[in-house]
Amino acid sequence: MANRVVVNICGEEYTFIAEESASYMQRVGAYVGDKMQEVLNGTKVGRTDAAVLTAANITDELFKAQSAAEQLRSQIKGYLDEASKAQSEVSELKREIFRLQQRLDHQNKG
Repeated sequence: MANRVVVNICGEEYTFIAEESASYMQRVGAYVGDKMQEVLNGTKVGRTDAAVLTAANITDELFKAQSAAEQLRSQIKGYLDEASKAQSEVSELKREIFRLQQRLDHQNKG
C-alpha cells in the first residue's frame, strides 16, 4: 500500500506517494533539500536552475556509487573464486594424505 507523506524542500511542500515508509521518504526529501540548499548557497541561480544542478549532482553521486558497488561485486567474485580454488586444493591434499596414510599403514603391516 502506498504511503503519502508531505515533505518540505527549500520552503516548498511536496507530497510524496511511494511504497517506502514515511520516515524513508522524509529522509529522501531532507537529502534533496540539503543538496538543493547547498547549490542555492554556492551559486547565484534561481530555483529551477538549482533544481537541475541538484539533480545532476545527485545523479553523479548515484553513478559513482553504482560504479563502486560494481567494483566491490567484482572484487567479491574474485575472492569467492580464490576461496573455491583453495577449497578444492584442500580437498585434494586431504585425499593425498589419506592415500599416503593407507600406503604407510600397508607398509607397516607388510
